Amino acid sequence: MPTLLNINGFRFFFYANEHDPRHIHVLKDDRYAKINLDDLSVVNSTFKPKDMKFVIECVRQNQENFIRGWDEYFSKR
Repeated sequence: MPTLLNINGFRFFFYANEHDPRHIHVLKDDRYAKINLDDLSVVNSTFKPKDMKFVIECVRQNQENFIRGWDEYFSKR
C-alpha cells in the first residue's frame, strides 16, 4: 500500500491492487476519504467539512505527483 504523502496526521495512499479511475485514499484517525485524481471529485468521505477542505487542497497541490506515482506504480505490474 504505497503512501505518497503524510501531513498533519493525514496519510494519502493507494492500495497495491487498485482499479481505474485513478484515485487517492486518505486516512486520519477513524476518518476516511476517497478522491478521484483526474477531477478531484470526492467518492466518499467521513471527514468533517474543515478537514475535507484541507484534504482537497492537499490533493490539489499534489495532484501531479499523485498521478505520476499511480502511473509509475501500476505501469510496473
